[in-house]
Amino acid sequence: MKERRFNSADHFMIGIDSALRTLFGRPQVTERANPAETINEAEMSEQERDLAARLMRINHTGEVCAQALYQGQALTAKLPQIRATMERAAQEENDHLAWCETRLNELDNRKSLLNPFWYAGSFMIGAAAGLAGDKWSLGFVAETEHQVEAHLNDHMQRIPAQDQKSLAILEQMKEDEIHHATVALEAGGANLPAPIKAAMKVTSKLMTKSVFYL
Repeated sequence: MKERRFNSADHFMIGIDSALRTLFGRPQVTERANPAETINEAEMSEQERDLAARLMRINHTGEVCAQALYQGQALTAKLPQIRATMERAAQEENDHLAWCETRLNELDNRKSLLNPFWYAGSFMIGAAAGLAGDKWSLGFVAETEHQVEAHLNDHMQRIPAQDQKSLAILEQMKEDEIHHATVALEAGGANLPAPIKAAMKVTSKLMTKSVFYL
């Protein structure tokens, strides 16, 4: 059977579908199982459950942003193999999105009210990175994943120690982020200028602070 080739309009409609699934529906995940599904729920105080939920809500929104970044970059990527790399990474990030949402439900909490805002902003950033050229787009992926890795390390220290379900999810997410950064660099990603890295850190802090409460 001849493989179908997607044109720009096809990729645009696929992007719209992905956005709706990310924000309001069920994202398309891979074959991987939730790393927390075989772990028993631990006893936690109300304050501990609230903290765990707020941190997992931040992680969920972070994955919403990751979806938007990858979709924006895939839409504007110039080489087909780069687009394929972005799309596979986005699918794996969908696993994270689903796992975090499941954990939020288990903790009787909600997703952030700000998700549509952060999705839109991240999509535009991703598209701009793609337009700058594939090496810069891949470099942006690598730097994003490095910053997410540091962010996950922080959350793994703050999550209540008995909450092994959340920790299992964060550990797998961290492993995946390291892999995505490595793949992006090996594909030719450039090292971003220091001012761009600093701006990315500031934006990340704004997201985490706002989503902790909203």
